[in-house]
Formats: sequence, structure tokens, C-alpha cells
Amino acid sequence: MFYSPVRTNAAEVAQSNRLHLFRYVEDPEQVKVEKFEEHGGYVAWKKVLAEMEPSQVIEEVKNSGLRGRGGAGFPTGLKWSFVPKDSPKPRYLCCNADESEPGTCKDRVLMERDPHAIIEGMAIASYAIGCHQMFIYIRGEFAHCADCMEKAMKEAYEHGHLGKNIHGSGFDLDMIVHTGGGAYICGEETSLLNSIEGERGMSRIRPPFPAIEGLYSCPTIVNNVESLASVPHIINHGAGWYKSLGTEKSCGSKIFSLSGHVKQPGNYEVELGFSLKKLIYDKDYGGGILGDKKLKGVIPGGSSTPFLTPDMIDIKLDYESLVEGGSMLGSGAVIVFHEDTCIVWVIKRLIRFYRHESCGKCTPCREGTAWLEELINRIEAGRGKPGDVEKVEEICGNILGHTVCPLGDAAVMPILSTLKLWRDEWQYHIDHGKCMVKTDFEFK
Repeated sequence: MFYSPVRTNAAEVAQSNRLHLFRYVEDPEQVKVEKFEEHGGYVAWKKVLAEMEPSQVIEEVKNSGLRGRGGAGFPTGLKWSFVPKDSPKPRYLCCNADESEPGTCKDRVLMERDPHAIIEGMAIASYAIGCHQMFIYIRGEFAHCADCMEKAMKEAYEHGHLGKNIHGSGFDLDMIVHTGGGAYICGEETSLLNSIEGERGMSRIRPPFPAIEGLYSCPTIVNNVESLASVPHIINHGAGWYKSLGTEKSCGSKIFSLSGHVKQPGNYEVELGFSLKKLIYDKDYGGGILGDKKLKGVIPGGSSTPFLTPDMIDIKLDYESLVEGGSMLGSGAVIVFHEDTCIVWVIKRLIRFYRHESCGKCTPCREGTAWLEELINRIEAGRGKPGDVEKVEEICGNILGHTVCPLGDAAVMPILSTLKLWRDEWQYHIDHGKCMVKTDFEFK
């Protein structure tokens, strides 16, 4: 019996020839290598070893239009091509399974239910960049995910998919499952590398970029779980097939984690360009707002992305459309709030998280998030003073764009968007010492 944190649309995916990541996640036997192979697993890995040069693999992934699914959206094949071909140092591949963005739980499902798909994608990526030692870095709280990946890794070795002279190709590849200590900052790739090395999870100044000097000062590629799980499908079906999915600039499918005040929260795999409004309201997806209440706002890409209001949700879920609409696709975590939600209360919760997760390296982030938490707590508790809203805005401006890693930006972008969209609600707290809306939530 499998535990799933949320509902998936695996049955719908299974009927589609265009979607692939969730095709077999409802099959409890999919975690076993025999069932994975029965469903076509490791065919792409064998094909790559027998028929393709590393440069051909990189070109195929480049031509597919696959972009990083962890949040940044950088072209995956292009990232692989940055590894210097003449470097005498060993190369490393790191699969980023930290999944620390609040509201995101897509990678968790893939690790728990289709772990070999991730290993196959990691292996192909390793071959493409000339790597013989790959790591998967798993969030510390995801103990069950780590167990699933450990078991799958052992099976992959036993069936000759990892180890020495894989399938008679002469290519050697080993894997390590590494668990973190549970820190949001380690979702950022250079912090992740520091953590693997046994250092504190703190971001590195770039350049040099990891592709040039990453893990142990060697060329390193860091990719998200979902990105790597897509790679075998590209090899099996071709770059043209993958490019036919989604939109012209945002190719392929994407798993969206839908949560909050919706009737059917869940992980849904859809083609990029899918309607946000349909994801929330369609009976086969979110099913509408909980309690049939009115929608107040949506975070479309994880807690670090700007909010959207009800009149802004008739928008495509792809990288370009959401940027044009004033937000970001991010990790694909869609968080929905109904009309009885106090926006200041939501921000109070978010800033507490980001203040706690700041690594402390950069003064604007370390001090700024603490000041913001203190000030926002005061406003939400009804002790706000005239000028406090403007002070929040000023502190956000002093953090935005002034930190080594994106955590500072992640902390303030949702705040700034609420100041723009619901400034009257912030001011109501100052003028009346209480929330504008009646809320059932409590947070201390």
C-alpha cells in the first residue's frame, strides 16, 4: 500500500500518449526493477550506451527544449554542454531532490513510486557529461524517499544498470544516495554542493559556476528530479516528440502540485501551457474552491513567487506567460486561497519560514528577514503604526537583488506582490488593528 501526500491524475495520464512522468505511479509494483523494465525502463539507457556518443545525447536533449523543472527553467541540454571537455578533473552529476519550496511535493511522488525512472535519467545525464560518480541529494525529512532510492539503487546494481562495464559498454558508473539535514537553502545548487562536502549549507559566489568548478572543485551538473526523469522519454521518443508537447518556448509536460483551498488538491501532470483556471476549477483537477467560496488569490509557482488575483488566473501555465502576467512558474506549486483568508496573516507565515531558513551569510537577508518578521508580526497582531506598511516596502527593496543566492528575493517577492494587490488590507490592519476579513486560522 503506497502513501501519497496528495491525489494524482495517473489514470488520465495513462490514457494519454503525450504525458509520461505519471504513467505508472499508481502501480505499486513500479518501484521494483522488474516491473520498471517491463514498462520499458532502462531501454533508453541501453540505447545510449550502445548507439550514441555523449555529444549526441547532449544535442538530443538540447533540441527537445527541456528546461529545468526545479524553478529556474534553464535549458537542460545547454547546461550539460557547459562542462569543459578538456578538463583533467573528474566530473560529477548531482540530482537535486531537496524539494524544499513550500507547496511542492512532485519530486517526492516520483522518488516514492518510480525511483528507477530517476536513476535512468541520472545515468544518461552522467554518460552525456562523462561522469562516473553521481549523487542524489534528498531532503533530510524525506526518510521514506531515501529508503526507496536506496532500494532502487541496489536493484540497479544487481541488474547491471550501474557499476563496472555497464551492459558490456566499458562505461563505469556509481551512485550515492545522500540525505541532507533539512534546510531550504540546500535546494540552491551551490549550497547543496557544500552540504555534500560536509560544509554548512551556504551559497557560493559565482562565478565560477558549478559546471566549471562545483563538487570538490570539479565540473559538476546539478539537475532537478523531474528534469532528469524526463530524459529517458526524450531518448526513447525523440527530441521532436518532446518539443511537440507544451508551447513553442516551454516544451514538454510539467507536474503541478495543487494545494490550499481547493476541493481536490493533488499532483497533476499536464502539458506546459495548460490553463491555470482549468487546473483550479475543472472537475478532473482542482474541482473548484473549497466550500464553494470565492477565490481571493493564487501563488502559481511555490511560496516564493508573486501572487495572482482572480482576474489574473485566465493564464497559461508556462514560463513566458506567467512572467508576462507578473509572476513565475517556479517549482509548479500552485497554492490557492479563498475569500476568508487574511493576506497579512499569510505573509506572516511566509516570512517566519524564510527568516528561519536564511543561512545568515548575507547581511540584507539575515537582518532584513528578521526585521520583516518583527514588523509584520506587529502589524498582523493589531499593533501596527502609521508608516509601517511603507517600512515593510522599504526593507523588501533593500533585500531584493542584494544577496548571493535567491533566498532573499524569494522572501520578499510575495510580500511586494501583496502590497501591490491588497494594499488596502495591509492599511486596514494599521487603521483598525485587526484583519479585514474574518478568518478561522490561528498562528502563534
